[in-house]
Amino acid sequence: MTATSFPPGFLWGTATSAFQIEGATREDGRSESIWDRFCATPGKVRAGDTGALACDFYHRYAGDIALVRELGLDAFRFSVAWPRVLPDGRGRVNEAGLDFYDRLVDELLAAGIRPFVNLYHWDLPQVLEDEGGWPVRSTAEAFAEYAAVVAARLGDRVHDWITHNEPFCTSWLGYGLGIHAPGRRSVADALAASHHALLGHGWAVEALRASAPDADVGIVLDSWPVHPASESPEDAAAARAADGVSNRWFFDPVLRGSYPVDVLERFADAAPPIRPGDLETISAPLDFLGVNNYSRRVVRAGEDGAAVDVPPSGELTDMGWEVYPPGLAEVLLRLHEEYDSPPLYVTENG
Repeated sequence: MTATSFPPGFLWGTATSAFQIEGATREDGRSESIWDRFCATPGKVRAGDTGALACDFYHRYAGDIALVRELGLDAFRFSVAWPRVLPDGRGRVNEAGLDFYDRLVDELLAAGIRPFVNLYHWDLPQVLEDEGGWPVRSTAEAFAEYAAVVAARLGDRVHDWITHNEPFCTSWLGYGLGIHAPGRRSVADALAASHHALLGHGWAVEALRASAPDADVGIVLDSWPVHPASESPEDAAAARAADGVSNRWFFDPVLRGSYPVDVLERFADAAPPIRPGDLETISAPLDFLGVNNYSRRVVRAGEDGAAVDVPPSGELTDMGWEVYPPGLAEVLLRLHEEYDSPPLYVTENG
């Protein structure tokens, strides 16, 4: 494969998140995140692993960037750790934390690598979780303040900005199913968290454009196609319902300015606290949309009509996910054809 196989302007990059690589969780003024607390809770993480060391990127970033350059990659997507920059979630700025990202951006630019800055990759400051977390509106307000702080420091050199990575995981895995930090299990909390994460995204878009008017701004959504297990109407209905929660619930407000009616009706008793003007904020025009795709879901209708996942078969990843290459094309084409999406980046795939 050569560079000439792809059109001019096509970017080859790699992606990371702060908690997965940085380590140094107690250095230079960084406060506790929800993932630090989650990892410290017995039984939540396999083998009791933590992010305390991880890849030690905080100290080894120069060598890691040299490896990225050696690979011939054009772009490097990384996330900023909110608790490293604003240890109290809002207000007091930790200059030592911002200094690290200053050095990181300068190192990338010196290597000829384009930085893509992702503001949120799940590591909410624990202090904000203690105040209610993403299910409360004040967290979205704090996120906008955090975005403004980071943009004010890095906006003179960073052109490409991402507000959130995978708000589905933030809300449903973190607050609805308890699989991710902070490990809460409430449909109402998941719906409120998703709305406030998206609202924070909209406010962050405003903050980023105020500090860096020439920047390109987007959000990253994860999407797995949902296929019915058979051609029966019941399975088709179950697949549409599952798609509504995991895909359309995020595609529609960001790209159309409305939540899908069928999902709102389904969860009427736990509807998110939407205020006038919220959806206009959430659907602020974007310069690009990031797409994460790893696999697909195959579902059948259970006895109550609810979607039941059919266990994956065939070749599986180490995560136990079906290896399903057509899924990436399905997602990209869907966004292009059904949503007339802005330019697309494949920000994660596997």
